[in-house]
Amino acid sequence: MKIIVNDSLPDNKECANSLNNVLDALYVINGKWKLAIILCLVQSSKRFNELQHEIRGISPKVLAKELKDLELNDFIIRKVYPATPVIIIYEATEYSRTLKNVIGELAAWGEQHREKIKQSMRKQS
Repeated sequence: MKIIVNDSLPDNKECANSLNNVLDALYVINGKWKLAIILCLVQSSKRFNELQHEIRGISPKVLAKELKDLELNDFIIRKVYPATPVIIIYEATEYSRTLKNVIGELAAWGEQHREKIKQSMRKQS
């Protein structure tokens, strides 16, 4: 596991500012589904049913709520095409692509954490 070492600890003000920034970020991308939805839409634009099919376990009610939240925070765009029936397509914005590094770091950390837990479990058995 990669350990990050800082030469000096942040002072109280820097720590409080960092904490506020992290809390703001978590508030916007919180929950089990938001990053999964963003990842699906970064790959390609999709309709509601396509998203629900790709993201196993998400209910229609939760998906609708999460899509509204993501749209309000400018992570996705909802395009309505007049047809019979109406066609609604969801797509990722350029702003959602700014999460690329964050998602990459989370994925790397998640992999390291999974390995650590596996090793822990091996030692216990």
